[in-house]
Amino acid sequence: MQLKNDLLIRAAKGETVERTPVWLMRQAGRILPEYRAVRESLSGFKELVETPELAAEVTIQPVDILDVDAAIIFSDILVVPEAMGCTYEMIEKRGPLFPNTIRTEADLKKLRVADPHEHLHYVLDAIKITKKALNGRVPLIGFAGAPWTILAYMVEGSGSKTFSQARGMLYTNPKLAHQLLRMITDTTIAYLKAQVEAGANLIQIFDSWAGILSPALYREFALPYISEMCDAITTVPVTVFAKGAFFAMEDFSKLNCETIGLDWNMDISKARKEVGPNKTLQGNMDPCLLYSSFENIQRETINMLKEFGPQRHIANLGHGVYPDTDPEKVKCFVQTVKEYGSIING
Repeated sequence: MQLKNDLLIRAAKGETVERTPVWLMRQAGRILPEYRAVRESLSGFKELVETPELAAEVTIQPVDILDVDAAIIFSDILVVPEAMGCTYEMIEKRGPLFPNTIRTEADLKKLRVADPHEHLHYVLDAIKITKKALNGRVPLIGFAGAPWTILAYMVEGSGSKTFSQARGMLYTNPKLAHQLLRMITDTTIAYLKAQVEAGANLIQIFDSWAGILSPALYREFALPYISEMCDAITTVPVTVFAKGAFFAMEDFSKLNCETIGLDWNMDISKARKEVGPNKTLQGNMDPCLLYSSFENIQRETINMLKEFGPQRHIANLGHGVYPDTDPEKVKCFVQTVKEYGSIING
């Protein structure tokens, strides 16, 4: 199906765009009353993720309400460990909890390399429903977590400031870590390929806990698996968003992907220099800017756009939009990108 708005795809590929495209991580979520209305009618977050019609509905909401240039399928990176046999619970106001962690060879033997059509069919169904409902209005982004980030949750058992159990495994049992990373990578590659087959126009890989590893550990336990994932997705653009991995920008320049996401701590001009001219950059406004005045949001957004320049940039926040953000402030950010992004590209 021909896209009516293909700005995101063209920007990712480095083609000339008439204005800077914009979308937000976590745009389908708690900032929208319309999302909360759907969510409150269900038993919990997981029911929403696993009900394709409702996941599709909340995926499309920000396209209608916020006027963003892309939809991102409503799901979670933790559906991958669940599909592998390591189930999780989503505890309200606490985050994910894994009743059983992976810390020994015996734990590893209980896992499988998942078949996306069997174990993650609900996400693929949601993509198909969303694509049909969007009818080519904007691209649909599919996604998955990077293997290190998924391992971190499976070993730690929950979110953590340090992920000391997971990081400790890299030192105390690197063989087991690599075996687990291998299984996660094989599952995730099959899953992402299935998302593309179902209709995803672009793929984003989230390495949420990249920044807690040393550069040496990141290059041994994270980068090779991300590189393999990038090599495997050949028919749609790929974005790698590794939060806090400012030390790996030159490494990312060698990845077989189109776009590198920057978090708000990263210096734009430094990242551009290290990544080089052949990659698109995505980001990187501090989500907390959206707590400030409309005037401040407009000013800082224009400053960001000036620093990135008119081409090879996808405007976004440097992290997911926070749940207590006023949707009107988000609209201000989006509209400023659209208006000023047209001027600098014109």
